[in-house]
Amino acid sequence: MDKKVLDHDVPTEEPVTFHFLAKFYPENAEEELVQEITQHLFFLQVKKQILDEKIYCPPEASVLLASYAVQAKYGDYDPNVHKRGFLAQEELLPKRVINLYQMTPEMWEERITAWYAEHRGRARDEAEMEYLKIAQDLEMYGVNYFAIRNKKGTELLLGVDALGLHIYDPDNRLTPKISFPWNEIRNISYSDKEFTIKPLDKKIDVFKFNSSKLRVNKLILQLCIGNHDLFMRRRKADSLEVQQMKAQAREEKARKQMERQRLAREKQMREEAERTRDELERRLMQLKEEATMANEALMRSEETADLLAEKAQITEEEAKLLAQKAAEAEQEMQRIKATAIRTEEEKRLMEQKVLEAEMLALKMAEESERRAKEADQLKQDLQEARESERRAKQKLLEITSKSSYTQSVNSSTTALPTDLPSFNLISESLSFDFKDTDMKRLSMEIEKEKVEYMEKSKHLQEQLNELKTEIEALKLKERETALDILHNENTSRGNSKHNTIKKLTLQSTQSRVAFFEEL
Repeated sequence: MDKKVLDHDVPTEEPVTFHFLAKFYPENAEEELVQEITQHLFFLQVKKQILDEKIYCPPEASVLLASYAVQAKYGDYDPNVHKRGFLAQEELLPKRVINLYQMTPEMWEERITAWYAEHRGRARDEAEMEYLKIAQDLEMYGVNYFAIRNKKGTELLLGVDALGLHIYDPDNRLTPKISFPWNEIRNISYSDKEFTIKPLDKKIDVFKFNSSKLRVNKLILQLCIGNHDLFMRRRKADSLEVQQMKAQAREEKARKQMERQRLAREKQMREEAERTRDELERRLMQLKEEATMANEALMRSEETADLLAEKAQITEEEAKLLAQKAAEAEQEMQRIKATAIRTEEEKRLMEQKVLEAEMLALKMAEESERRAKEADQLKQDLQEARESERRAKQKLLEITSKSSYTQSVNSSTTALPTDLPSFNLISESLSFDFKDTDMKRLSMEIEKEKVEYMEKSKHLQEQLNELKTEIEALKLKERETALDILHNENTSRGNSKHNTIKKLTLQSTQSRVAFFEEL
């Protein structure tokens, strides 16, 4: 630390670019990353390593991590704001994953957005922590790899991480062949290119390996010392300073949680008020439409009634005219009978005319009777039309009274109460007194969250499997990398990062040392 930056082994060309990164990775990010800024910077580092494929991440997990990264950047999903194509310029998935499937950017965006919408309500720090909690279970998370040789000259890889030392086959960086946790190692040293590891059990022989460069040995030693120190420190009580930092962080987290809950309640109340206002406005529009329809029905009823009355009057006049014609025909028949001529021919003609006159009179009578019935029917229709008009007027009167009542309710509801909580964050609203009841309630919520997390983990695994099955048909098998194949084999055997290391450490230290030398 007392050496000038440019005195280190750095490129001499300008400008010189530096990347400030975390050297030691936490075992449990949620427990160890106390301050929010530390968590944010570490999230950016892990995200970049996954995108640069320095940490292998399976396709389905890559989509899930991308959805948390989007939540951290954009906040809650809003379909009116986050429209199709809003992720077009974002780098969210490793190129290896994109090339592995016959899927367009729109198809990837659709699947990322589907999960992004489920993260509603998570703040930036919560979304970033969820990202890290998934990333820390990836096999290559936090592992620094170095090329080494054992006594036989076999080329191997040494992996140094927060849990211990791991020996890998050069072609398989996912699954270690041997693991030595830090609590089994007593001493680590090197001489020139030869590295010496002394187990805690003094009865067991030391094991040695050779690295490629002296400078690499220095880096290995630094990583081993730092990780070993942190490993042992995590398993002891926290120092007073760390305890104070954690207490402050918990208080700050509790304050933010309560603030978020308050804002959520205010938002919910405002949304409910707006929904109520919209519902009343919708109801008012509906009543107006019903009133308009009732008015139109009333006008149609009045027009129908007028037409029926006019038609009835015409029918009555026609009936009277027919009756008059029938009477005239009867008189004509009587006159013809009285003045009938005596000759047979005239008599026959007269009889024929009489017969025709009688038939005409009969027809006239029938027509008069039909017209009379039609007039009665029209009178009845007119009566019904007037009754319908009366009912329409009564309904219009009812709707008009409802409409005026709704308008008064609407005006009183849409004007939100003056004491409704506002979204404006003033300085007074950011101060809190932490009462015992608040802390107890918060503790109960934390316990509840633990149970929910276990259920969510199961649900999450089901979702990952579902996505994997869904996109499996679009996979291009010929583009699978060696790591993809190894990961699929591990998954089919049910192997994960933690249970693999656990199985390896169940073997005796002596047998592991012997196995390493025999590789």
